[in-house]
Amino acid sequence: MNASHVSIPSYDGQSFSAYLSLPPKGTGPGLILIQEIWGVNEHIRAVADQYAMDGYVVLAPDIFWRQKPGVDLQYTEADTKFAYQYMTNLDAPNTVRDLQSAAQALRERPEVTGKIASLGFCMGGRLSYALAATGAVDGAVCYYGGGIQNNLEQAPAIQAPILFHYAELDDHIPPTAVAAVQAAFAGRSNAQFHVYPGVGHGFNCWSRPLYNQRAAALARGRTLQWLAENLG
Repeated sequence: MNASHVSIPSYDGQSFSAYLSLPPKGTGPGLILIQEIWGVNEHIRAVADQYAMDGYVVLAPDIFWRQKPGVDLQYTEADTKFAYQYMTNLDAPNTVRDLQSAAQALRERPEVTGKIASLGFCMGGRLSYALAATGAVDGAVCYYGGGIQNNLEQAPAIQAPILFHYAELDDHIPPTAVAAVQAAFAGRSNAQFHVYPGVGHGFNCWSRPLYNQRAAALARGRTLQWLAENLG
């Protein structure tokens, strides 16, 4: 893969790192990939490379840099405790501003030849939703975004296409939360929802026990079709 770490200027005069993965042809639409709580770890970098192989210029920014740059954790019990601490201490408004900076930096890269979208998992799914509400991206994908149901006041601001993936047996996001998000977008043609039966939270991550190959493949296929239709 043609991948590297690049520096992104922040809105307040600092800078932070992001993992950049380029497609085989070198150019394509842009994708902001937003991490889970374990940082821009081996799994997230592999997902970035996966979408780069599909022709997207993928940028995975370091979300936790204001707490500790370069967080790269595994899915162990010990590392997960640290991951939850980083998530708990996250400054959400600053993080969304950092994501806006990352989106702008991605748009300005010479390799990007079209629109850009965001795609996030879990905490990253919620941040993908929040980024879409700022208008900084041309579309957003939210995999089991915990907490979106608590931020439905942002829904009217989201005019770009948005795709939601939820797990039927998610122990972090109850069915009532999914229904609330669906209700907030009722009658709007820009929102698409998929609920995957019989699977739990984190079904897309092959490094976690709840990984489900069929659901992950189905969601990825739907995401690629959605990206192709909305980003070109």
